Amino acid sequence: MHTLRYFLIALLFPFSVLAQQKTKIIVERWDATTTNAADKANRISYFRKPVFRQDNARLFCDSAVFYPDKNIFDAFGNVHINQADTINIYSDRLNYNGNTKMAHLTSNVRMVDNENVLTTNILDYNMASKVGTYVSGGKIVNKDVTLTSKNGYYFSNSRDAYFRYNVVVVTPESRITSDTLRYNTLTNWTYFYGPTNIKGKDDNLYTENGAYNTRTQYAYFGKKNLYTMNTKSLKGDSLYYDGIAGYGKAVRNIVFKDTADKTVMYGQLGFYYKKDERTLVTKNPYVGMGTADSIKVNNKLQPDSLWMGADTLETQMVLKKSLVLISSPVIKKDNELGEAEEEEGKKEAKVGATKKAAVTEDTGVKKRPDKPDKKNSKTDKEKNKNLPEKARDTLTKESISKDSVSKDSTILHKIPPQVKDSLLISKADALVKTGKDSLAKSLKAVPALNARTDTLTKGKASAEKLKNAVPAAKQLANQAQAKKPLLKDSIPFNPEDTVRTRVIKAYHNVRVYKANMQAKADSLFYTSADSTLRWYKNPILWSEGSQQTGDTIYLQLKNKKLNTLQVLQQAFLVNVNADSARHNQIKGKLITAFFKDGKLKNMFVDGNAESIYYNQDDKNAYTDMNQTVSSRIKILFKEKQIEKIVTIRDPEGVRTPMPELKEDVFLTGFIWRPEQRPLSKKEVINGKPKSKPVAKKAAGVQTHPKTIGKGLNAKDKPLIKNIPVSKKDSIAVKPVLLKADSLMKTLPAKQKDTLKANTARPVPLKK
Repeated sequence: MHTLRYFLIALLFPFSVLAQQKTKIIVERWDATTTNAADKANRISYFRKPVFRQDNARLFCDSAVFYPDKNIFDAFGNVHINQADTINIYSDRLNYNGNTKMAHLTSNVRMVDNENVLTTNILDYNMASKVGTYVSGGKIVNKDVTLTSKNGYYFSNSRDAYFRYNVVVVTPESRITSDTLRYNTLTNWTYFYGPTNIKGKDDNLYTENGAYNTRTQYAYFGKKNLYTMNTKSLKGDSLYYDGIAGYGKAVRNIVFKDTADKTVMYGQLGFYYKKDERTLVTKNPYVGMGTADSIKVNNKLQPDSLWMGADTLETQMVLKKSLVLISSPVIKKDNELGEAEEEEGKKEAKVGATKKAAVTEDTGVKKRPDKPDKKNSKTDKEKNKNLPEKARDTLTKESISKDSVSKDSTILHKIPPQVKDSLLISKADALVKTGKDSLAKSLKAVPALNARTDTLTKGKASAEKLKNAVPAAKQLANQAQAKKPLLKDSIPFNPEDTVRTRVIKAYHNVRVYKANMQAKADSLFYTSADSTLRWYKNPILWSEGSQQTGDTIYLQLKNKKLNTLQVLQQAFLVNVNADSARHNQIKGKLITAFFKDGKLKNMFVDGNAESIYYNQDDKNAYTDMNQTVSSRIKILFKEKQIEKIVTIRDPEGVRTPMPELKEDVFLTGFIWRPEQRPLSKKEVINGKPKSKPVAKKAAGVQTHPKTIGKGLNAKDKPLIKNIPVSKKDSIAVKPVLLKADSLMKTLPAKQKDTLKANTARPVPLKK
């Protein structure tokens, strides 16, 4: 122990000697001096414009009071400290202690270290450690940043500055407010140790621990992080961001929200790209979307959300015009499927507008359609039928010229009066040059041109005057054309071209859960522009008691509720009643379904439509099976079950009573996968729980629905419970019955009688 103590003393001795080493303040020069020699113990010297030196520092001022015995002086006016030719400090007053090498500067303090300038009213600077301290507010300015705070500590050797209370950092790209902050003027790194907000041009980031480079705009944050931009926000345990590249990364407990779209995304690893506003989550991602439906939880109505999980989720803001949107189908007359209701309304409005007024193609000026005269309803051809050929040709030429003039006259309605006359002059002059009498005559049809054409026919002098007026007319016409907002060939600006909308993409093992709808597929695409969920590659959708499969499935929402469903190519519907194992089946090329209040209302099947439907009587007992083939089938639903099937075109069908039905009938392509159906939000997030392997049953063998052997012990019940039963004794049944017989030998007499009563003969299933 003593050896260790001596070792530490020996190790620290050089530092203690260095700390206690004192040097005298030397006065290099001065302009004038006065010394108080009366008191030799406390000598005082007064200097005018002195220069003091200690170690590698020099001190300048207008006047000073020097205490040589105490190694202290006070400086006044234009105080300047220069240390090692790198640090310069300016102030109005200074008190300097040469023993401790502490400089206390007051009033208009300014410290310059390379490109950094520190300004404050009171600064304590240690010449030995090169540490400056202020506690009454200060500011550091360089070419990249301006930093202000109440308290500050500046370390010149490491270029580190620590700031406390009301810290504000301003850069060209952001404004940072913090409680505790460290800034390195050499590397431009800013470190946060308390509640901090980084405010950008259109975004904000909150953190309580992290770092940010004001020059490279690279940042990482590690505690209570929240990034917000307009209606969007992003949380994560750790955030990394490159401001110049516009790239970010989030790790663990990621939450991405968009309040405008009522969308929230979760995950454990995510990436953000600012340029195209894209977020990619690749580890345990799932997303929730708000809907207008409600569900009862503990007898209370709560909003029903749509939850979706996948291996990878991606959300992005894109231009609406870049998307191919899907219009909602509607039912027209005769059960025909048509376009969306909105588009129909637009078409009707357009038809009504064309009936009221015709719009010309060149000018957009509305013209009332000419009403035919009932008295003179004959066409021009009929009127001119009996005329000679030359006269007939002349009339047709005149009619053509009249049409051209009438078109020009419509253009004149849009031209200012002062330009109109000049244009008429140039038009008439052009007609005179061509020498076409028929066109010149046609100008008489325009009243505004009659006076001009009369003057043109009088002589060359008047024609020359008109020619001289053409340049002025052209100038006025060009001015009028320049004032027009749009040219004929220009493309008008459409505000909808700039509208952006959100899209969501899901890749691999897609799972969707909603109270009244569940689905799974390989991939999915959704956009809020048409509120349509698109499933691709082996999609399966469950809605209450129905299952839909096909190559592609479209599910469209309207007012945040289920509206329509379309299954494209190899469409197959299976409907099972809650209390039965019978499978109603429908297939075709296209299935279109309509919802009402979140429930299936009706459905249309087009293209080689086939159906199998089991009819029931009033007591819900099955009576017969209908199998139909048609080009189109309409299905009506009631209380989650098929109520009626109507064949619309070219129907063919077979009805089979249940006693004659020997086995269940399935259409080609039948798929029934209830075990893959997501049953909760938890299964969307974590996937379906792994089930224990179950032994496969023999093909065509059914198990009795009732429990056999009620009086057996708990150990024996599993052996008897699943004895297969069919209408006739089969090879598959006999081995199991033999095992049951061997088991019965070991049972008591009472249990044997009970078991024999229940298993005397195989009982067929009730149809």
